[in-house]
Amino acid sequence: MPNWQNQPPLPATWQRCDARILPLWWERLCAQAGQQSAALYAAGLFTEDRRRPIAQWFNPAFNAALLVAPETSPEWPVQRFGIFYAPPDAGFVRIHSAPHEWNPREPRKSPTEKEAFEAAVAEAERFLQVEMDFV
Repeated sequence: MPNWQNQPPLPATWQRCDARILPLWWERLCAQAGQQSAALYAAGLFTEDRRRPIAQWFNPAFNAALLVAPETSPEWPVQRFGIFYAPPDAGFVRIHSAPHEWNPREPRKSPTEKEAFEAAVAEAERFLQVEMDFV
């Protein structure tokens, strides 16, 4: 058989979808940690869908997703964006990355919330590029 027929299919595309948090996050976290623990994770981020900004990518071909969202409780003095990954078909992990933090008590001091969010999104996009080499 010719070599070109043995090539793996092209990877499916990642679609950006920031409107609301995908139900996939809640389902995966409940399966991994149980419903009570899932409800408390990341200050209720996955149960209440109230905290913004978020950035989210979904890969329907692999049933995988990536999320950038606040992961600290709103009352904490330093806020931080986390990067969460739902690998193909099952599981849920927090991606360990540079801290993407800001201080809401000093909104004009760098890094601002916008700068922290943009840095987290850029790191998430780099993660997707690398991840596609392994999926």
